[in-house]
Amino acid sequence: MAASGFEGIEKRLELHFSGDDPMTGIGLRQLDFQTLEEILHAVQCTVVSSVGNHFFDSYVLSESSLFVYPHKIIIKTCGTTQLLKSVRPLIHYSSILGLSLSCCKYSRGSFIFPKSQPYPHTSFEQEVVYLQNVLPKKLCYKKASLMPSKLATHAWHVFSATDEAHLIFMQEPSPCTNFTFEICMTELDSVLAGKFFRGPNDGKTGDSAGKLMTEMTGIGKINPRAHICDFAFDPCGYSMNGLDGEKYSTIHVTPEEGFSYASFECVGSVCEGGGYIGDVLKKVVQVFRPGTMSVSTTCNSREVAARVAKAVEQVGMNCRSCTVDEFPAAGTVVFQTFTTRRT
Repeated sequence: MAASGFEGIEKRLELHFSGDDPMTGIGLRQLDFQTLEEILHAVQCTVVSSVGNHFFDSYVLSESSLFVYPHKIIIKTCGTTQLLKSVRPLIHYSSILGLSLSCCKYSRGSFIFPKSQPYPHTSFEQEVVYLQNVLPKKLCYKKASLMPSKLATHAWHVFSATDEAHLIFMQEPSPCTNFTFEICMTELDSVLAGKFFRGPNDGKTGDSAGKLMTEMTGIGKINPRAHICDFAFDPCGYSMNGLDGEKYSTIHVTPEEGFSYASFECVGSVCEGGGYIGDVLKKVVQVFRPGTMSVSTTCNSREVAARVAKAVEQVGMNCRSCTVDEFPAAGTVVFQTFTTRRT
């Protein structure tokens, strides 16, 4: 907990692994719950709910989310968690499974309460130094970038590192381009944010209260195909993970007035068309009605970012800035910021 309020901005870590898998198709999903708890203990968070499907395992955390695929792990944590302290134990336990780290991507927005962050998250420079010290030397293709915006409180921080084999894999042509959206929203509509508060002594569990919030806010309609694992915190706050085949989505809400924040992240495919991209983004904006919003799009096609701007502007927000950068382990990252027309 930050001195002035809860830090909603998440830190996001994505790790890819390669190597011989003695149990084909399972890989990192062999990590048992006790091992995952040990890794999360180093980060300073816990599991509050979980669900899996044929493709991956999903965990809602006390501070955001964890997704475990056979050869990929994604962890998002908010508050004053020490996310990067998960890297060493993940490298260790993956090696026991015959897997080795081949790619790392770390990203985050600008903290609302930066002075409350503990080591190694006291600055982006410190985070980069920490990662360079813990990552294997074979991840020699590295880049760190601070992507600014015209909004003083919104900037995007990205670090990537990859080995040669993964770099070659990333450059191979694909019949369909995938993308990842990382969306940060602040200054949420106060009426809509109020739906993420629980009543005193409501008699509900975190799971049952979470399901009610999913229904009454319209979150369940963002992707009707997704199986949702949701959780409501007491007295306020909400998290959900959505599973749609091999694709995930996740939402986290800190609704307190003065530092309200919500995030939405999902993966998708250009093959699904611009209609899908626009539909999802419009629904997200309508659920939260933020005063300010940033969208980081990771994709090898800049066309997706153009669709983002078109969709968001159709629901009453103006694009204030757009920054583009290239990363060896991630491809093209486009960072766009938006504000409501009334501002």
